[in-house]
Amino acid sequence: MHYLIAYLIFLFNIHRQLMGEELSGLNVKDLQNLESKLEMSLKGVRMKKGSLVHQENLELYKKVNLVNQENKELKKKVYGARNVRAENSVSQPPYSFTNGYDSHPPLHLQLSQPQPQRNETPGKSMQLG
Repeated sequence: MHYLIAYLIFLFNIHRQLMGEELSGLNVKDLQNLESKLEMSLKGVRMKKGSLVHQENLELYKKVNLVNQENKELKKKVYGARNVRAENSVSQPPYSFTNGYDSHPPLHLQLSQPQPQRNETPGKSMQLG
C-alpha cells in the first residue's frame, strides 16, 4: 500500500514537471530529459493532427468532386434542354421573349431621361414642402 502512495506521488511530480511546474529542483540533465520527453510528445501530437487534417482534406475533396459531378449533370439538363429547343426553333438571342408564332426580331428597349411637357407655363413651378 505504501508503494502505491509513493508511486502516485511520483506520477503527480512528473505531471507537474511536464506542465512546467516545480522545475526548481531539477538539474541540467533532468531538464534536458524533460525537454526531450516534451519534444517527443509534441511530435506525436503534430503527427496525429497532420493525419486528422489529411483525412478531413480527403473527405472534403470527395465532397467537392460529388458537387462538381452534380453541377455537370445539372448543366447537361439545363443546357441540353435549351439546345434541343434551339434546334427545333429559329435561332433566338438568349433571354428574348417569343410567342412561338412571332417572326419579328426581338425588341430592344432603351431608357431615356423624361422630356419636359410643352403645355406648362414657364412662370409656375412646383413647390415642395
